[in-house]
Amino acid sequence: MKENCVAHHLTGLDALAGIIVTKAHATGNDFVMLADPAGEHELEAHQVAALCDRHLGIGGDGVIRAVPAHQVFGDASVSRMLAEDPELTSTEDAPLWFMDYRNGDGSIAEMCGNGVRAFAHFLIAEDLVQLSEGQELPVLTRAGLRSVRKVPEGYAIGMGVWSFIDPELASSNASDSLVIASGLDEPRPALSISMGNPHTVVALGDTDVLEGLNLHEEPKVDPVPPHGTNVEFVVPADPLVSTDEAGEPVGRVRMRVHERGVGETMSCGTGACAAAAAVRVWASDDSVTAWKVDVPGGQVTVRFTARPDGAEDVELAGPAELVLRGTLS
Repeated sequence: MKENCVAHHLTGLDALAGIIVTKAHATGNDFVMLADPAGEHELEAHQVAALCDRHLGIGGDGVIRAVPAHQVFGDASVSRMLAEDPELTSTEDAPLWFMDYRNGDGSIAEMCGNGVRAFAHFLIAEDLVQLSEGQELPVLTRAGLRSVRKVPEGYAIGMGVWSFIDPELASSNASDSLVIASGLDEPRPALSISMGNPHTVVALGDTDVLEGLNLHEEPKVDPVPPHGTNVEFVVPADPLVSTDEAGEPVGRVRMRVHERGVGETMSCGTGACAAAAAVRVWASDDSVTAWKVDVPGGQVTVRFTARPDGAEDVELAGPAELVLRGTLS
């Protein structure tokens, strides 16, 4: 069995020989990245798994392929997707870049907030785009269009609107499921939130319980959302809200996460947004709009902005780093 597994990984990597890849991370959430301007390298699931293998490959929580949107979807489909913003197009000379993101096991993922930051940093480093202060860079993901801009923390991503996965239960109970995890003595109530991808957030009482979790084992969620879910465990700070240097209120939470198709990761951008949204619901206070989320890989900032219809836009800010660039042999 072990020999077959090794052969499978070698076959996956051999087929990619000669491709230039970059290793990147955003607060420890790490990715293998490749530029594919001609749309020639659509990866298969076993190739992604081979690249992400931390012993037999490069290692990563996922693979991100940068490919022009028109190469993937065709000009007509891109035009329909961008109907609300007719100024956006995707052409050979000025492509709209699609973030083709797959989890470490090869499964397709809708979105990754940390991945979008790493993606933007990668595009700039590869001289595929230019991004000045104050300028916005559109990025197409499977969860829709996202915008990126440079900020002191690194990059800020417009993550879209957050929403409840089960609005009825969430509104009545501030909880819609139970979560069982290795290290917890009993099931804990949880709240499921969509950031374009699904999240289930669990509040814990102290950091000792948080640190005692074994997230190598997948938590059990009942009922589980239709497409599976990422599970975040959070501990609110004490006090939950303090003031920053400008005198503005800032909330703070600490988080660990188990991601679908990956396992525990050092950070999850959409998960940080979902965690901050859930804590605001539990605290019954939407007046605090800025949140610092501490993850094993560092810290990200989540900001909420109210829309006229009552929904809230979410912005995620944090650093991104490129680690290495090389050619697969």
